[in-house]
Amino acid sequence: MNRYNSNIHNRHSIRLRKYDYSRAGLYFITICCQNRKCLFGEIVNREMVLNDTGGIALRCWLEIPQHYPDAVLHEFVVMPNHIHGIIELAPTANVGVENFRPLQTDNNTNAQTRPNCKSRSIGAIVRGFKIGVTKQIGFSIWQRNYYEQIIRNQNAYQEISDYIFCNPLKWNTDDLFM
Repeated sequence: MNRYNSNIHNRHSIRLRKYDYSRAGLYFITICCQNRKCLFGEIVNREMVLNDTGGIALRCWLEIPQHYPDAVLHEFVVMPNHIHGIIELAPTANVGVENFRPLQTDNNTNAQTRPNCKSRSIGAIVRGFKIGVTKQIGFSIWQRNYYEQIIRNQNAYQEISDYIFCNPLKWNTDDLFM
């Protein structure tokens, strides 16, 4: 039986401590395939050519706003073994990971409960995306974590946008190239 052992499983979070990743703002996300396997297609003549799995990943990415209405997609690219994208969390009245609706009273018991609500955090969005792709292809292909960067100003946004746009052009020199 596999049990957690703190001597072996020494996993550290790469997230900013105490930062609320459901805050309105722009986030640069990179999600990689397990062992950097090229499962989404290939670069041909400096352009990404998606295979069926890459098409599924693309469709699931484009569907994010349907599942998370506060999420706005900006630049993104599906690469052979990873996805880069900018996701904006729009300002909303329900801010915070604990974005519950008001308490509701059960008429039978007079108990007050909070209905199940979907978290609007970047982590929840990435998790939902990974689950969607996994369900459609029938098995998990994902690296355990993902990379994110909070975009803090227009210059950072432009640099990241340029990086995403040029990623297929620079595939042979990409850190994620196998």
